[in-house]
Amino acid sequence: MASGGSAIRGSRVGSGPMGEQDHGYHADRIAVRYWDALGNETVRYFAANLPDEEIPDTIDSPASGLPAGRDQENPPALTKLEPYKTHLAYVKERRSEEEAEQLLEDALRQLRERRGRLTPTN
Repeated sequence: MASGGSAIRGSRVGSGPMGEQDHGYHADRIAVRYWDALGNETVRYFAANLPDEEIPDTIDSPASGLPAGRDQENPPALTKLEPYKTHLAYVKERRSEEEAEQLLEDALRQLRERRGRLTPTN
């Protein structure tokens, strides 16, 4: 059986005791509240000396994953997601046979015109 040093499992070697001063808890902070479209409130803390321009106007809400803004009355709108289309839905959107034939004829005509311009005439 191998035994290691006297370090507690999960601790980093060489790390000493860490107090609040090491975590930055002693700094003056301000609370900024954000709301998403579902009414979820999120509070983020920023340094008190941080200029207002550097505090983000929107964040992602951890409760819903939606964008959250600082205005409680007008939160960011829900994003509209397109529903998943099945293969059958794509098949229904395809052109009719007549339209497909017309498109093919137009494409072939354009290619023939270009080829006629590029090759010297006899």
